[in-house]
Amino acid sequence: MNIELRPFHLAFPVNDLAAARRFYGDLLGCEEGRSSDQWIDFNLYGHQIVTHLDSHAKPDTVTNAVDGENVPVPHFGVVLTMVQWEALAERLKQHGTKFVIAPTVRFRGETGEQATMFFCDPSGNALEFKAFADDDALFATA
Repeated sequence: MNIELRPFHLAFPVNDLAAARRFYGDLLGCEEGRSSDQWIDFNLYGHQIVTHLDSHAKPDTVTNAVDGENVPVPHFGVVLTMVQWEALAERLKQHGTKFVIAPTVRFRGETGEQATMFFCDPSGNALEFKAFADDDALFATA
């Protein structure tokens, strides 16, 4: 794949900063950056995500059918290495995470075969973490 990627920045609402700090910091292991009483920066695998306090935040529950599953939209996450993905899946299972889509392999035997899992943060924001056995399959069409 050899593309020089730069970190992305994503800011999104949460309805409880303390719960966001526990979820992103403690559970997902994101290093905390700057913060205030209204927002917190986190390092999500080298990317900057920012939780902004909105006490009324409640994401819509919209899904889209993908490979026989109802995928929550919108969602965000990171494409990990398979080793990172397996370690995160195990950590989430050990902490009793309620999965929207449990860790699984999607498109098995097809172009784009990938390990994937979906779960929500305490405010209901959907996250997907995935991994490919071959990173060149990330954008493959055939």
